[in-house]
Amino acid sequence: MSANRKILVTSALPYANGPIHLGHLVEYIQTDIWVRAMKAMGHTVTYVCADDAHGTAIMLKAEANSITPEEQIATVKASHEKDFAGFHIGFDNYYSTHSPENEQFSQEIYTKLEQGGYIFTKDVEQLFDTEKGLFLADRFVKGECPECGAKDQYGDNCEVCSSTYNATELKNPYSTLSNSTPVVKSSKHYFFDLPKFEDFLKSWTKGDNRLQSAIYNKLSEWFDAGLAPWDISRDAPYFGFKIPNTPAGEPDKYFYVWLDAPVGYMASFKNLCERTGLDFDEYWKKDSTTELYHFIGKDIVYFHALFWPAMLEGAGLRTPTAVNAHGFLTVNGEKMSKSRGTFIKAETYLNHLNPEYLRYYFASKLSASVEDINLDLEDFMQKVNSDLVGKVVNIASRCAGFIHKNNDGKLADTLAEPALVQEIIDAGSDIAAAYEAREFGRATRLIMACADKANEYIDTHKPWALNKEGKTEEVQAVCTVALNIFHKLVIYLAPILPVLSDNARNFLNVETLDFDSRQQHLLGHSINAFSPLMSRVEKDKVDAMVNDSKENLESKPAQKADNKTDNKVKNADKAAQAGSEFIGIDDFAKVTMKVAHVVECNSVEEADKLLQFTLDVGEESTRNVFSGIAKFYKPEELTGKKVVCVTNLAPRKMKFGISEGMILSAEKDGQLTVITLPDTMPVGATLA
Repeated sequence: MSANRKILVTSALPYANGPIHLGHLVEYIQTDIWVRAMKAMGHTVTYVCADDAHGTAIMLKAEANSITPEEQIATVKASHEKDFAGFHIGFDNYYSTHSPENEQFSQEIYTKLEQGGYIFTKDVEQLFDTEKGLFLADRFVKGECPECGAKDQYGDNCEVCSSTYNATELKNPYSTLSNSTPVVKSSKHYFFDLPKFEDFLKSWTKGDNRLQSAIYNKLSEWFDAGLAPWDISRDAPYFGFKIPNTPAGEPDKYFYVWLDAPVGYMASFKNLCERTGLDFDEYWKKDSTTELYHFIGKDIVYFHALFWPAMLEGAGLRTPTAVNAHGFLTVNGEKMSKSRGTFIKAETYLNHLNPEYLRYYFASKLSASVEDINLDLEDFMQKVNSDLVGKVVNIASRCAGFIHKNNDGKLADTLAEPALVQEIIDAGSDIAAAYEAREFGRATRLIMACADKANEYIDTHKPWALNKEGKTEEVQAVCTVALNIFHKLVIYLAPILPVLSDNARNFLNVETLDFDSRQQHLLGHSINAFSPLMSRVEKDKVDAMVNDSKENLESKPAQKADNKTDNKVKNADKAAQAGSEFIGIDDFAKVTMKVAHVVECNSVEEADKLLQFTLDVGEESTRNVFSGIAKFYKPEELTGKKVVCVTNLAPRKMKFGISEGMILSAEKDGQLTVITLPDTMPVGATLA
């Protein structure tokens, strides 16, 4: 093994407004396996995390629940910790961003950035409710459309003529909070001058193994497009930390949640240091020789690979050794779905199945790439039953009884097949390397290849037949070889299956399961009585989990149609049955249309007609959609808008990538107009 390294590891912070689900667990299981593997190799590894506890969403969630934000985040934190413990995620500390340590570090970093000339302010004109004493977001203001004059339109978009505009352009605007007439007022916003760090970031991102190649290439595109200053302030009311050093008499300004969220890594570690005596500065000072790794989803790379290292550099602190991004989770080849029962909460899974099933299955699918992984429930059952029960556990169950019955639980004094056992020991080097490289799928394949050799050895020598012939010494010899291989397999699987491995350690009567202990031969060694280490995955339990996860669509009250509408529906149904140009309501019901937020919109090189959209449709991951509207819109005209996306079209493979839906537009005289929706429309809402 290499010399001991000091390593600090983090996972992205789950947001404190909802439960943990299987999509989240991809990241935490991946991180936990890597941490356990690195510890097993003899390194000093510390794993910290925290709840991301700030922002408007938290404030609104608390209001909806008639509790304080502090009560909201405390309740969710307890739920998160319970779920993580259920899946054996071994945090050294799990904290909250709403902490005194995080407030201190956030303000200190901001102050250093301000002193370095990296903070500037810019006034932005907004509508202000004088009765409520707050600036109005677009969803809190209505008025007459400046284009067509339609009344009661929201502050960014007209539902009648589809025009877009600024809220300050509305005619006769009024606040939806107080019904008063707002005034135009300037709001000072604070910006972090990210472009000043462009040269540093270009150099930093080129660091050895700093980023995966796919992530580096994406950052290169952002560099080519030009970095923009980052708005880091929000106006009250807001649940978060106040920005320090603001001029006297200025209204309260708060840090945008994404500023203090990554600082939460430091705060969680500091909290641990204060309780354990670890040296905080050793890990975070500028010239630190320790290592810092972040595990994140590919959707938050911008914050972790640009803003975060730039903030740390500007504040005179160390930057991450590497940022490891992963893909998203699909279930049965599709997006996670409540109606199909594949949007599975951690708690629901734990009510039905062994968490180590999922840990192993995820490990078998994970690599160092950012590709999405698929949880195929049929394959899940087959792989766990075949690999873990049929191969690994089967070795111990086939041999333990003979050793206890014939030899009072004592293994032979010598190895009958030392070369075979040494081959399994030598495989440990490749398995360790695969773990460190986050190639967990390769590690599991190597481990199962070793298990296959053990089972082939048992099948060849047939200890059950030897036992019938009374050849107890030969039976002991065969079982001693097999159980020594089982010992190595348990060591290799321990990062993935900590509970099974610990139970196996007790059965084998050994002290440790670190990688160096694989060199130990269990000879003349007494083992304990064998108890089943893992049962098979049962289909009825998987089905029960899916059923418990399904959204009860029938419980939603039906909307009552008026007679005119009802007659139209009936006539359309009759016409469809007669083969006319009409379709029936059942045909229309097959189309799923959802409100989508345009997270990003870009031109497509070599495709003049196409725009590429990154859409948030309220699912675990964003969708990639191509639309042939480039001659009608510039990307910046649609970025940030709410549009309608058909989400149940089959994915279409195109030259430039996979298109996962269709954006609705209206067409007249060859002119396409994208159908946009008010900002108040919730993302993921289904159009009916």
